[in-house]
Amino acid sequence: MLPNDPHPLYGLTGKWRTERAVTKADAANPERAGEDAPRSLQKYVGAVENAVSILRFLTHHHAPAGVAYIARETGIHVSTTFNILRTLAKERLIAFNPASKEYSPGLGLLEFSVPLLGVNQIDLVHPALEELSSAHRALIGLWKVTPQNRIVLVDRVVEGKVVRVDMALGARLPAFVGAVGRCVAATRKPSKSELQRRFRALRWQNPPSFEAYSADVAQARETGFAFDRGNLFQGLDIAAAVIIDREGQARFGISGIAVIGQISEAELQALAHALHDTAVRISANLYGASGEV
Repeated sequence: MLPNDPHPLYGLTGKWRTERAVTKADAANPERAGEDAPRSLQKYVGAVENAVSILRFLTHHHAPAGVAYIARETGIHVSTTFNILRTLAKERLIAFNPASKEYSPGLGLLEFSVPLLGVNQIDLVHPALEELSSAHRALIGLWKVTPQNRIVLVDRVVEGKVVRVDMALGARLPAFVGAVGRCVAATRKPSKSELQRRFRALRWQNPPSFEAYSADVAQARETGFAFDRGNLFQGLDIAAAVIIDREGQARFGISGIAVIGQISEAELQALAHALHDTAVRISANLYGASGEV
């Protein structure tokens, strides 16, 4: 299939597209580049990073903690930790118990979190997709896993000057197909007979054998990511990971899609690891899921 042809399996279409890349000249001129400056050329404030690390530790520790313990767990100098804690307590972002000399999350955090409660999850995830696309020169797609055993493309991002295949929002695929599908299957842990039954119903442009597919699912269960190398769509390399809830069920899939040969094998592996790391972080933030995806 040529990239401009309709996909004969699931009604998808592909188009060659190129986008303007951010240059070093852009990065040197913030008014021109805005938020598109490469991360390697951006500067960050260490004190803010330390404060965020402390807040993140306190919100995930689930118990009050003293200065020395917080400093040890976050790797921040004790005096720096104390000063940050005192400032955060002053702003009521954390609470201080004078009797035990321990700190815990404060009600002031609700000032920041409550406005997000009514925000669409897709909008919350979108900046992470932009970051992935910019860093890895690939089309990044967000797929919603539905109760009807389908995955639906609900968002997509491409940053930089990338030749890519486009996919229409609303595209629907069977839940077990492709790279995302291998990850979904890995989270559901079906029996071999059930996996084989589901596999027989899938349609591919370049079908893998069941043995190869089953091995990919098993590997995804170990690594937290999966690949589709020209099976679902000929000419495309796809890496994917899934966002899970507290019960370990896949809620969203994140895929990185590139034309075969556009990025190297090492770059594809780096993309897969980045997708997995992002999925783990979003799983924790959206659903309170802990541990590996």
